[in-house]
Amino acid sequence: MFAAIFNIGWAATQVSHMAMVNCISLNSTSRVALTSSRNAFTMVANLGLYAIALVVFGVIKAGSKEDTETQYRWIAYSSITIGCCFVVIFLMGTKEPRLRIDLKQTSRARIPWVYWFRKLLYYQVAMVYLLTRLVLNVSQAYLAFFVIDDLQMDQSAKALVPAIIYICSFVVSVLLQEIPWNGRRLKAYYTAGGIIWIFCGAAILLLPRDISSFMYAISVFIGIANALMMVTAISMQSVLVGAEVGGCAFVCGSLSFLDKMSCGLALYVLQSHQTTSPRGQLNNNNQQSVYLSVTRYGLGLVPALCSFVGVAVTFFMELEAAGSLSKPLLREPLLE
Repeated sequence: MFAAIFNIGWAATQVSHMAMVNCISLNSTSRVALTSSRNAFTMVANLGLYAIALVVFGVIKAGSKEDTETQYRWIAYSSITIGCCFVVIFLMGTKEPRLRIDLKQTSRARIPWVYWFRKLLYYQVAMVYLLTRLVLNVSQAYLAFFVIDDLQMDQSAKALVPAIIYICSFVVSVLLQEIPWNGRRLKAYYTAGGIIWIFCGAAILLLPRDISSFMYAISVFIGIANALMMVTAISMQSVLVGAEVGGCAFVCGSLSFLDKMSCGLALYVLQSHQTTSPRGQLNNNNQQSVYLSVTRYGLGLVPALCSFVGVAVTFFMELEAAGSLSKPLLREPLLE
């Protein structure tokens, strides 16, 4: 019940925050820069959670199960409190900007849902965004289990490997803000991220336990690929919306609904085939060989296949002929 309540609030926050990007600017490069900034601060929030956990683990020592529960309870309390503070600052401290351009230049009236269903680009962008979310969410769900259960690395690795991914994603997200964007570059950078993930997935499928330290190197490329794919996939939504900002909330909301449903189904199917504990297989020399567990499939095969399909769909997109990318740079619609 609490998970369902949380996701209702999270969906409302996520959709409205993503829709703001299209309302703030009509400039394609500015929209990608805003999306990159959004993704960068998401990584900052994830790293901030690690900092909170480090402080809590240092102050409260876990000598029993009750102590461990207390640790995680304080981590949750601290995270919720800090998050609420930032929400209050945003709602109370952000001044509503004035319109700089004439309303006639943009379509701010409510657009019927059927309008988007008639556009081929809507289905293409929906497929790319859905696949990208599958890559990120499924891989994130199985990362810690793969590091500890399959590779049998130290307990610290289940925190260090995600931290490396977040740091690399943050750096790439910051760098993406400095690039002038168009439809061709969006497709190229998404393709680059997808190809990197395909190689990472193959490496994860074949990575044996005796060289598990290579997972740290793989995590660097995963972080780079995640940022490239996430930023460009969300930016494709902005291309779809274009100047018709009256329908951006529906586009973001419908695509988020698809991504949550698909991720839930994917994880359900994978978990239904999961055994209680991964068992290694011995080769002729009685040495541990690669065991293709469901965890390894979830972290390696599923993201790689989704990346491949996403790259294929992106190849057939016509972003140059859609939205504001085919037009000269427009003035910002809002003025502080």
